[in-house]
Amino acid sequence: MSPVLTVRDLRISFGDTPAVDGVDLTVRRGEVVALVGESGSGKTLTARSVLGLLPDAATATGSVELAGEPLLGASEEALDRVRGTRAAMVFQEPQTALNPVRTVGWQLVEAIRAHARVPRAQARRRAVELLRLVDLPDPERRVRAYPHQLSGGQKQRVVIALALAGEPDLLLADEPTTALDVTVQARILELLRDLRDSTGVGVLLVTHNMGVVAELADRVVVLHRGRVVEQRPVADLFDRPATDYTRALLAAVPSLPDRPRGRAATAVSRSATVPTPREAEGPVPVLSLQDLTVVHPARRGRPAFRAAHAVSLDVAPGEVVGLVGESGSGKTTIGRAAVGLLPAAQGRVLLDGTDLAGLSRSGLRRVRRGLAMVHQDPAASLDPRQAVGDSVAEPLRVHGARPGPELRDRVGDLLESVRLPRGFAARRPGELSGGQRQRVALARALSLSPRLLVADEPTSALDVSVQAEVLELFAGLQRELGFACLFVSHDLAVVDGVADRVAVLRAGEVVELGIPSQVFGAPAHDYSRRLVDAVPRIPTRA
Repeated sequence: MSPVLTVRDLRISFGDTPAVDGVDLTVRRGEVVALVGESGSGKTLTARSVLGLLPDAATATGSVELAGEPLLGASEEALDRVRGTRAAMVFQEPQTALNPVRTVGWQLVEAIRAHARVPRAQARRRAVELLRLVDLPDPERRVRAYPHQLSGGQKQRVVIALALAGEPDLLLADEPTTALDVTVQARILELLRDLRDSTGVGVLLVTHNMGVVAELADRVVVLHRGRVVEQRPVADLFDRPATDYTRALLAAVPSLPDRPRGRAATAVSRSATVPTPREAEGPVPVLSLQDLTVVHPARRGRPAFRAAHAVSLDVAPGEVVGLVGESGSGKTTIGRAAVGLLPAAQGRVLLDGTDLAGLSRSGLRRVRRGLAMVHQDPAASLDPRQAVGDSVAEPLRVHGARPGPELRDRVGDLLESVRLPRGFAARRPGELSGGQRQRVALARALSLSPRLLVADEPTSALDVSVQAEVLELFAGLQRELGFACLFVSHDLAVVDGVADRVAVLRAGEVVELGIPSQVFGAPAHDYSRRLVDAVPRIPTRA
């Protein structure tokens, strides 16, 4: 079939700095072509060039054609005729792609009427059809919903429906599953496959998730520093990668071991505990959750919501316990309750044997000196106006450290401990890459030598190679410093690589608890099996 998208010798630069350097690729109808590579490789710029969505400072040359029509350098009027009708974009974060103050139906109706002059009632019927096409439950009711009333996976389905409103020949999908849990991700991948097969739409998939590539793509284009280093059918690429860079990308992908048939006799239920060697000797756990229930109070007409129920879990000194489960399972709630940011409605949170609920404000402040958190998005957790060194030093200053050479030396030591040069102390977060910012966040968290670190999705926004580096760094520091850690993640393979034990959460309850090889290798609970089965599999090289 003739290509729906043809890119030839595409070059994009910012001043004298090339960001995309001679990219060639094609996408045919009914084909999924994955564009992969690390951050800064030029993936998103290449995709955005199709619709003329490049930054003002960018200069682009070469050729971009949609079914033979030149688009690179086309007028805004010509591009407006193409955007949404012949080519449409599915963005990474549905929360920012949707208008929070308009219903889903209103947004779909406006998109439909922007592409075709139809009565509003007809457009509304088409909006319901689109929601049904993307398999959103109860579309007649959901069409009246606001974005905040939908889950992350449901919002992503709405974004895909918006992209399909103009019946395009080409979908540009920019990291469409990065922020989603494994089960939701699996459903979105199935949806994209069904749309490809039923509508014949071509898909240019921008992603750093090689598991998603293996599940969905027909062909793969590998970018490195703006250049195509490899372009192969997906099976060939995974079986016989031709370049060292591709081999390194594949080697950096964390994966779960193959699960044997049947259940492991040693897997445990939520009421059981798995003693570690340290627990067998009887030390006081760094963190002990005892029948913890957390309730979010009613507000603005919404009823109270029980986010965690009767959770019992210990974290021993030097132990890493992973928390896994879908969005809304209570992972982040438990992490926040563990450091005293959310109160317990019932049960107790003990830190080194001390009940947080019985502490005064000054007592809680003293206890929190031994606690730290690392958040999912370092760009949001670091003040963009502050130099990196000031952000790292802030916890030290809060707890009494005075400005001066000694504090500067301590900050430099912390940066070096996370493999960053001391000179980075003078930089702003915006001058650093995502992986470097996460290293700064880790240095800040370790500044007070905490006994307990709560890591909330610390690598989910990172490319696989950067993620591998940060996880290796985390593991090395954890062994060296011996802090206990509650590691929250929806990536089961990541948890498998770092955790001593893992707790599986569903609807705020622990449904399974055990060592990773048991829980992921032979899950005892149906929900755990569904999580494991939903993880995209990287083909084993011959």
